[in-house]
Amino acid sequence: MEFAQAFRRFGSKVTVLEYGGQLLGREDPDVAAAVRTIFEEDGIEVVLGADTQFAEGRSGDRVCLRVKTQAGERTIEGSDILVAAGRTPNTRDIGLEQAGIELDARGFIKVDDRLQTSAPGVWAMGECDGSSQFTHVAFDDFRVVRDNLAGKGRSTQDRLVPYCIFIDPELARVGLDETTAERQQIEVRVARLPMSNVLRARALGETRGFMKMLLDASSDRILGFTMLGVDAGEVVAVVQTAMLGGLPYTILRDAILTHPTMAEGLNVLLATVPLDSGTRPDT
Repeated sequence: MEFAQAFRRFGSKVTVLEYGGQLLGREDPDVAAAVRTIFEEDGIEVVLGADTQFAEGRSGDRVCLRVKTQAGERTIEGSDILVAAGRTPNTRDIGLEQAGIELDARGFIKVDDRLQTSAPGVWAMGECDGSSQFTHVAFDDFRVVRDNLAGKGRSTQDRLVPYCIFIDPELARVGLDETTAERQQIEVRVARLPMSNVLRARALGETRGFMKMLLDASSDRILGFTMLGVDAGEVVAVVQTAMLGGLPYTILRDAILTHPTMAEGLNVLLATVPLDSGTRPDT
């Protein structure tokens, strides 16, 4: 997503081919649809349900793809192709088995919640251990290993991992999303706010996107937060901090947040939270 938008803004004609039925398959449908709209407004062609049948050529020269879609087959030509198909750990044939270090079926190093491998005294951190494959998670892996080596005891269990896609505007999320809540039959209350209702966004002239927070249906506990908007990666850290501290959403709702900032939008967002499943707060 990041490279597609960046190269479009450099002046390239960009086509995104997505095998699945929506962009960003791990996000809620409303989030994926909003990002797709932003891309199309930027002049990026998005083709969903695209099954690549054939590819030839060399990036930097000429590439040609034959793609099967619901609308039929089509041929797409360009100068370069970027394939995003996940990562394969570079762990094969480097002697790990001789050291007694076990791998899982995908080639990642097996570790426990302290990041210790099957070999005594050997630890693994970062992408090779099958973590979330974010730089910030790899750094926390280091802290887990460091503290365990120092005898302090630290675990990877129940880590609250945020992430941000650095498109423009940014997409960031921490915790639960609506799709997962529905699949796991978790009852939630959902607060939504278009970025056009955030004064800072209006001042910057970038009002595309929205904020969305999931709350426990029977308490004021924050379960998750998603934001598509300017500085989303910064605002998500505010919500993550509240979640780590076990704070009720009312703390953010009633906090005096600096005006005009993007975080101030949390005041407005949370003023719309239903008091329960059938009522809304006075406005």
